[in-house]
Amino acid sequence: MHVPSDRRLLYAAGFLRALATGMVGVLLGIHLATLRFTPETIGLLVAAGLTGAAVATLAATLGADRLGRRRFLLGLSLLGAAGGAMVAWASQPAVIALAAFAGMVNGMGRDRGASLVIEQAILPATTPDEGRTRAFAWYNVLQDAGGALGGLLAALPVALRRFTVIDQEGSLRVALLVYALLLLACAFLYPRLSPAVEVPVPTLRLRVSPQGRAVLWRIVPLFALDSLGGGLLTTALLAFFFHERFAVGEGTIGLLFFGSRVANALSHLGAAWLAGRIGLVNTMVFTHIPSSLLLLTVPFAPSFPVAAALFLVREGMVEMDVPTRQSYLMAVVKPEDRTFASGLTGLVRMGAWAVGPAVAGFFMKGLSLATPLFVGAGMKIVYDVVLWLSFRRLKPPEELTLPTG
Repeated sequence: MHVPSDRRLLYAAGFLRALATGMVGVLLGIHLATLRFTPETIGLLVAAGLTGAAVATLAATLGADRLGRRRFLLGLSLLGAAGGAMVAWASQPAVIALAAFAGMVNGMGRDRGASLVIEQAILPATTPDEGRTRAFAWYNVLQDAGGALGGLLAALPVALRRFTVIDQEGSLRVALLVYALLLLACAFLYPRLSPAVEVPVPTLRLRVSPQGRAVLWRIVPLFALDSLGGGLLTTALLAFFFHERFAVGEGTIGLLFFGSRVANALSHLGAAWLAGRIGLVNTMVFTHIPSSLLLLTVPFAPSFPVAAALFLVREGMVEMDVPTRQSYLMAVVKPEDRTFASGLTGLVRMGAWAVGPAVAGFFMKGLSLATPLFVGAGMKIVYDVVLWLSFRRLKPPEELTLPTG
């Protein structure tokens, strides 16, 4: 049974969560730098939040269907709000690490946590098959719109310092409290989801079908490689890179990431259109490789405006693989395998992202600020090539009339 109101509630929750994540992704690294932490410590603290998100994703994979998807989503929202508030209040690295872990504070700047895993499993059932990719595209459009506005909201500390007597550290703490309130707002949406979002008790199981195992066995290692590269390129660390390399403040960086999220949002609709013509896998690969090549040029930019322009062009392509990847995975596994597939791939991604920031911090300290950009882009290119070679002939139902390529 398709319940359009459930899809609208998922869209709204995804937007609010992305708004919060987009803001904290820009501000977290700057907030931690204001507390005079070293790049290695900043990387470890960002990694702590992503590790918490990975643990939550594992719990969602194994338990969300049994405990209830609505209940699980509500709990995640409340934990996130509490963790964000504690990060805003704390000054000691150990306390911040604990709060970031428990609250799943996402320095990626992109919403890729346990809530997303559950929502992805629900979304295909809210629309007919022919509308699946379009539903994922709009879901990601709204997420990136939220992320874009979150980038603008990252200028809140600048406004507070200009119009009040609050100093930089205090203004950043207030902004983190706003982050916590946005997550709390999601907690008021999830109880309104219909019972149709839940999995019927008789069908609950952990065993995956042979078809699902065959797909996941091949695709999960590739997603791990892609995510490890992405973990070197979190928004928090990219914001730190622009802040240190070009001496620009959080207001300017917030505007840059606003522009990047707008570019991401527009690209999702383009991805849905392109996938209808050349296929989901081709769209994923042939837009992702050019985006990685563009990222390699950013460290060589002679000024911030040039670097920002290159980065924005890159952002116009880098997210075209997101709705197509989500739609593809949900199409090539059986409906009863969707929560496990979404959860497992989300868990692998979060685990790899959790490792990446710590590695990037040491790269920035021991080699150069730009090293994570080079290594991350290279890993993503390898992922794209192997993905295309491995999956170009495995097509979802709606593409069976397209050329095999």
